Amino acid sequence: AMSTTPAPAQKDHGRAGRDLPAAVGSAVVLLGAIAASLLLWKTAFMFIVAAAVVVAVWELHKGLLNQDIDIPEQPLMAGGALMVFLAYFFGAPALVTATGVTALVIMLWLLRRGVDGYVKNATASVFTLIYVPFLGSFVALLLAEGGSTPGFGIDLDDGIKGVVTFILVTVSSDIGGYAAGVLFGRHPMAPVISPKKSWEGFAGSAIACVLVGWALVVYLLDGPWWVGVVLGLIAVVMATLGDLCESVIKRDLGIKDMSQIVPGHGGLMDRLDSLLATAAPIWLLLHTLVF
Repeated sequence: AMSTTPAPAQKDHGRAGRDLPAAVGSAVVLLGAIAASLLLWKTAFMFIVAAAVVVAVWELHKGLLNQDIDIPEQPLMAGGALMVFLAYFFGAPALVTATGVTALVIMLWLLRRGVDGYVKNATASVFTLIYVPFLGSFVALLLAEGGSTPGFGIDLDDGIKGVVTFILVTVSSDIGGYAAGVLFGRHPMAPVISPKKSWEGFAGSAIACVLVGWALVVYLLDGPWWVGVVLGLIAVVMATLGDLCESVIKRDLGIKDMSQIVPGHGGLMDRLDSLLATAAPIWLLLHTLVF
């Protein structure tokens, strides 16, 4: 006999496309853990970055399997975590060397599987290596910045203030875009790639990024106002492109979210996409013009 029980209704999260209370709760918990690690013992933040790299590699491995691409998780996770710590303790040359060595180890590791699919899996592995641990390690380079200047009346070292600036500017892009997109979003930016992204949302992101960038550079980092404006503009462009790149990856792999590990946000990669894209340019800008 056929069941007469009605199918459970899909929860509709409206134009924003996400469960807002769960999303805000998750964000508060994650930002709380980051703030605690930075204030109590800044090296502890490197463990959070390394853990994020490991989870992101796991998510990409799972997603890539949808297209029969099988990257080796163990060397990517181990090499990725090592890259973060080497960047933090020994700087950019150590990061470049660790990236090269990890790429070679992965290519040798894949030899054990034989010829079939070697190029496909090796290419995706090196792509993952650059996309997640290499770009993520620029956060470690940012945190390693020395020197101390009082900002907002708080005497923290440049590294901690740099990471706070990086996170808040990138998060402001997401929040500004989200608010403007929900309120005013009419003209889609890239309907095929990301139907919910609008030009109005991008304008909201730009305004939020420039204002937050200006305020943080002037009052927290004690730097010139125009660097804050440039920082905001670079951040909004890179964060938006990072978001679109990850949307393209998910569409190509035929998945909606990378995983369901972060309530209200989907996968960790769904939140890291814009942070990974902004980390290197923000480090370069602050390293060159402020610190």
